[in-house]
Amino acid sequence: MEHRIVVAGIGPGNPDFVLPAARAAIEGAEVLVGGSRALADFARQGQETMTIRGDIDAVLSFIREKIQKTHVVVMVSGDPGYYSLLDALRREFPPQALVVIPGVSSLQMAFARLALPWHEARLASFHGRVPQAKEIAYKEGALLGLLTDRSNNSRTIAQRLMELGWPSSAELHICSRLSYEDEEIIHTTLAEAASAAEISHGVLVVKA
Repeated sequence: MEHRIVVAGIGPGNPDFVLPAARAAIEGAEVLVGGSRALADFARQGQETMTIRGDIDAVLSFIREKIQKTHVVVMVSGDPGYYSLLDALRREFPPQALVVIPGVSSLQMAFARLALPWHEARLASFHGRVPQAKEIAYKEGALLGLLTDRSNNSRTIAQRLMELGWPSSAELHICSRLSYEDEEIIHTTLAEAASAAEISHGVLVVKA
């Protein structure tokens, strides 16, 4: 293919955490695809844009049409390699048509904020899915990094982990609005979180 699809990770939210390579690709794009927040932050006058909503087939059709004439830049939150539109793009287009620019994921940001190495952590997502029990099962010294959503939040996940054998005293760090001015990190335990008000759309770090 003559033209390419550039999949640019835009980090956890704050534009300060976008890599220069991603910013250059976004600024130079003739066609820009992304969520409404990303387009509000990065789109410039003169760019043709497409908002990613629930209809992924429509987004893929738009990209398929535009790539016939020019490169298309697709912005995804966090890092493209972790639960992003990259999966769908790989099913629709050959790998050689894709150029991926990594980004800072919310999981990376959470571990960084806690000054906690994450090379031994198990990562899983409750965002629009439920991990298998073996992915999040308790093991002495275990360390988990978990994405959440509205239904699978700090309270329900804490309850689920204790059902799977995690001790009620296990450390739980609830990280929300990472990189923004109103960022909040709550340090608690599984037992306390299981009976507290839920916090959704963030990252949980659990340490045995």
